[in-house]
Amino acid sequence: MDQYILSASSSSADLVPVVMAVHGLLNRLPVTARSRDGPGVRVEEGRVIDDRYTGPVLEAAIQTASLQKTVSPSGPYAGVPVVVSPVLNDEGVAIAAIGVVDITGIFDLATLMEHQSAILQQVCGKDPCPLPTESISAKR
Repeated sequence: MDQYILSASSSSADLVPVVMAVHGLLNRLPVTARSRDGPGVRVEEGRVIDDRYTGPVLEAAIQTASLQKTVSPSGPYAGVPVVVSPVLNDEGVAIAAIGVVDITGIFDLATLMEHQSAILQQVCGKDPCPLPTESISAKR
């Protein structure tokens, strides 16, 4: 029988299969994760960008054992809406956290206008997104 165990001491290599699955499910949105006691991983555009990653919102989710829905204060996602969920054990203690760029945050018009450039760069890798040649009107 095959099995996969996620623990508080999982390494970034242990997290990659789960993070890649979430990344695929979310149509390749940037995904990050870390275990409580080990380094994390950051995945973008179908590949591991950083295998020693941590971020303030991942750390907050682990420390508080609660969902974090906020704008990242620092790091590669600084100024970008993110949502991070803790992975809890049977006792409700956070053993890891998984986070994504929060695309639902862009549906709030005020937030979109305030963070548009940073969101587009994180989600699309370029600004403007789509490029003028990639717009629907250019394809007609």
